[in-house]
Amino acid sequence: MTTAQPARDFFGSNRFKFGLFGINCGGGMTLSTAPERWTADWDEIEKVTVLADAAGIEFILPIAKWRGLGGKADMWGRSFETFSQAAALGALTKRIGIFVTAHVSLISPAFAAKAVATLDHVTRGRAGLNIVCGWNQDEFDIHGVVIDPERRYDQGLEWARIFTRMLAGGAPFDWDGEFYKLRGAVTDPLSLQRPYPPIMSAAQSGEGREFAAQVADILFTSMHGIEQAADTLQRMQAQAAAYGRSPAVYVETQMICRRTRREAEDFYYYFAEEHADAEALAYLKRQRIAGMSKSALAGTSAAERTLVARLSEPMGKSYSGIFPGMYPIVGTPDDIVAELIRLKAIGVAGSALVFLNYLRELPFFVEEVLPRMEKAGLRQRRHSAD
Repeated sequence: MTTAQPARDFFGSNRFKFGLFGINCGGGMTLSTAPERWTADWDEIEKVTVLADAAGIEFILPIAKWRGLGGKADMWGRSFETFSQAAALGALTKRIGIFVTAHVSLISPAFAAKAVATLDHVTRGRAGLNIVCGWNQDEFDIHGVVIDPERRYDQGLEWARIFTRMLAGGAPFDWDGEFYKLRGAVTDPLSLQRPYPPIMSAAQSGEGREFAAQVADILFTSMHGIEQAADTLQRMQAQAAAYGRSPAVYVETQMICRRTRREAEDFYYYFAEEHADAEALAYLKRQRIAGMSKSALAGTSAAERTLVARLSEPMGKSYSGIFPGMYPIVGTPDDIVAELIRLKAIGVAGSALVFLNYLRELPFFVEEVLPRMEKAGLRQRRHSAD
């Protein structure tokens, strides 16, 4: 076992960091048919990104999608391509980190190295890469590409090694691997961030976590309870440490924040139960299981339980409109901060925020939750002159 290196600090000194997750896609990350759900209108994407930038939110994390989930709302049926979006949003903002999401089966590592380096210059050093290996074959049929569940993470690992080697700089090199045969691989300019911009992974299967442990600077984990999350976090960090890595671990949180607890609970039930898109959830479950490797299928029942498990500890209730693996936090601004303090106490570095409608709900979060986070010592005050 090698000694883990200290985690790189990509997003400043706040002790608990935030991103916005899924704003490039219709529905965001909420399986709801509620009429006020996020529609991914470009003007609104711009507005919520500029608001997040001014508020000190640390990053924007998009989803790379090529078709929707069907059902009544067809979540993800409308989506903006992440590299193009990143360049546009990077030019509109000053501080916020801008991620792209790259499917290794669709985007070559040489293209990604050049594109991410370009984005890093456009944003003056704010680019980031989210590597995904794919799971829904229906999406890849659009491209005429077949995903191999048994080897997708092997391909992802080779892809990541080429990507990081190219951005390390140096003379052109040849690569004779199992998945890639490259000649004269080189890129100029290199990224401003050295040796390369942050790499993120949200892989959840056993093979996926082994992959993420080797390549990711930032890991995302599914969560359905504090004790489960603490155990998972420790195992993920130990797994990464075996490769000499010390990644930051984030969770995905659906925020339902209102002035009163009753108002938050009622709104939660309204969009996540009364308007849950059951057909889309059923499709999601079928495709996730169909995309599992044989080793993962051996534990299908356990995997399915993990997939659909969701528990709102502040509520004590489980609703179908919450995306599998998402952690809902429900209540007043004080309730929200109390739960975030608990997450920080078990070692969580931050969360990717999900709202039913980002533009309607983020302003209240910024006005009421962020100042309370400052008082709790988890974030520093953002001055208007910054």
